[in-house]
Amino acid sequence: MNQGWLRRALAAKRDGDALDDGTWHRIIAGYAAGEIDDAPVAALAMACAIRGMAPDEISALTDAMVRSGDVLRFGGGRTVVDKHSSGGVGDTVSLIVVPLVAACGVPVAKLSGRALGHTGGTLDKLEAIPGVRTDLGNDAFVAQVESIGCAIAAQSERLVPADKKLYKLRDRTGTVPSTGLIAASIVSKKIAGGAGAIVFDVKAGSGAFMRTLADATALARTLVRLAAGFGRRSSALVSDMEEPLGAAVGSGIEAVEARDFLRGDDRDPRLAEAAFAVAHEMLRVGGVDEREIEPRALDALQSGAAYERFAQLVEAQGGTRAALDAIAPHPHRATAVAASDGVVTAIDAAAIGELARDLTAADGPFAGLRIVARVGTPVRAGDVLAECAGPSASPQAVARAFTVGTHAPPPRKLIETVVRDADLATLVN
Repeated sequence: MNQGWLRRALAAKRDGDALDDGTWHRIIAGYAAGEIDDAPVAALAMACAIRGMAPDEISALTDAMVRSGDVLRFGGGRTVVDKHSSGGVGDTVSLIVVPLVAACGVPVAKLSGRALGHTGGTLDKLEAIPGVRTDLGNDAFVAQVESIGCAIAAQSERLVPADKKLYKLRDRTGTVPSTGLIAASIVSKKIAGGAGAIVFDVKAGSGAFMRTLADATALARTLVRLAAGFGRRSSALVSDMEEPLGAAVGSGIEAVEARDFLRGDDRDPRLAEAAFAVAHEMLRVGGVDEREIEPRALDALQSGAAYERFAQLVEAQGGTRAALDAIAPHPHRATAVAASDGVVTAIDAAAIGELARDLTAADGPFAGLRIVARVGTPVRAGDVLAECAGPSASPQAVARAFTVGTHAPPPRKLIETVVRDADLATLVN
């Protein structure tokens, strides 16, 4: 097949020009069908990573990827909400807010992913509960949301297959960190998954893929603008990931933390702040009046309705309440302790994530770490910094992820900013 048009498009993008909608659709359709091989698409992705993408290009790429597969439709006349986190450490928010928001009357259709690098994956956490499966087919996914109000599942092979193929290529070619490509990948999956409204949680910091606040804010604005262009109500939180979000880090013990949070047994304050902020935005974009959001969410937690919905989700996806009640951290315990007096000035979130990942790989899903001393906590030599679950744990390595100094660092806000679709008129490209 004569692909002179494709070479001209690559040269134009290489030189900084924007490609038109028709060219993007032609490239993505050809790539998904196997008519265009990896080499030119890899070159295009690299050009996008270096040159950037215009808003119209991001929209065209998103639309082309949505059109490459199925698009789910929900009945009932209610707005179905989804949320996305850009990846973090100890981020158990999805397992908490999905049943919480559903218990407040807003259906949630959550398409999730697996662990990537040092960041955890919601699917791995949910599947740590014995019997639970996340490989729901499209029909089963829709039916479950319409029946119990929520589902958490993996992206099926029929949803945005072009994105799945392109993401693997980006991962191989070092072109994952491109704001335009990231935004198109995220939003295309949410649209194909049937979401009528979306909340994005964009992490910023050493434990996130977006290391700086400026980069995270730029991505948040791009996501909100892109979703609005497809008629989806949305908002994006920019949140801190300079230290683990919740206390638990590791797939299974994060599932334990989510269960205990919903039951009211234990609620880490930092995790609670993040969960309530995300739930607030999900309820808002889902159509709940601002004045009703807080009392409705608190009632769902205090009445046990949120936990009941979580148990229903577990049962609907193959687990049992008995299995959910029985999950617990690995019984083998050790502690990482401070070597000197002082105050915790930093926690290397990426290192903690990697150590927890290695522990679960060696000792099973309920191995992992639990943060005891947060940034700003005064400690004496021998005080516990973190608890380690699993015989393969290296408490010394865990302790090295903590920096103990003489002066407490200035406090950081957990939620740096919230970008809403109503703010679009003030956003700059």
